[in-house]
Amino acid sequence: MTAPSPPPPGLTVRPVTPDDAPAVCALLNEIDLLEIGRADTELAEIQADLKHPEVDLERDSWLLFAGARLIGYGLLWDDSGGERIDIDQYIVPGQLPGALHLFDLMETRAAQRAAANGAPRAVVHLHLTLAPTMDVDALRGRGWQPVRRYNVMARQLSATVDPLPPSPPGVTLRPCLEELDRRRAHALLQEAMTEHFDFQYRTYAQWLDDIDAERVDWSLIWIAHVDGLGDAGMLRTHNDRASMAWIGNIAVLRQARGRGLGSHLLRYGFGHYVALGRDRIGLGVDTDNTSNALALYERHGMTLDYGVDTWELTLPVTSG
Repeated sequence: MTAPSPPPPGLTVRPVTPDDAPAVCALLNEIDLLEIGRADTELAEIQADLKHPEVDLERDSWLLFAGARLIGYGLLWDDSGGERIDIDQYIVPGQLPGALHLFDLMETRAAQRAAANGAPRAVVHLHLTLAPTMDVDALRGRGWQPVRRYNVMARQLSATVDPLPPSPPGVTLRPCLEELDRRRAHALLQEAMTEHFDFQYRTYAQWLDDIDAERVDWSLIWIAHVDGLGDAGMLRTHNDRASMAWIGNIAVLRQARGRGLGSHLLRYGFGHYVALGRDRIGLGVDTDNTSNALALYERHGMTLDYGVDTWELTLPVTSG
């Protein structure tokens, strides 16, 4: 790839600093309103992204300005240590030249990160809603293609419909209040998700960074123990979104599937959050999930909130 050209006339770019988090959050909520009809980005999410140890803000983040007006944001990170590189990019409508300039910068950096990992290419992923502010025809023109569909599912909660369910015979749940159980939850998640699309193994320390462990309420993460199998599943949730409670992971080991454990974990999440006073809960699911998770969630009354496509671009590597 050739070196990126200067920004289009009237636009400037600089790296993000931690102090920029409120401005970035405001921009993303502005875009949320256009794409999904509500502001859905929390400041803590942005702060967690910007302090992640695998992100070099000076080289892996970008703010795009038209004068003093923030119009675009980009962030790049490398979970794989190999060819897979992930980016986020957000742009207000009507700013295609600026968006393309950000893609120039981010694609160049993605190739550099993959090269530093010793990979022969960079496989770059980007998530966009189904009605993004980005011009998808222009994105296709750069070689990007959608490769996977995710649904954000949501459901109203009710004390009459969603009481805390009794445990099935031989199944007990325990919260991750101790370090040993936190490590066990991580191990269960890594084992259960190995076969899933886009899975990248994360060490325990990396996982703690990914979930912003300094802020985690560990009483909202549970391990499922099954008599005769041992610890066989985990449920990770969090209660820090204004719009709804959130299920981050439901993971069941292959040998424990087909016993209703996933359903029990889901209903347990419903009942627990009803008891906490929440009236809505959501999660994200790969529509081609090999364990047929989408059907599970639909059987329990969850419906489509909005869709997200994973876009992919393959690049030759560069040095630098």
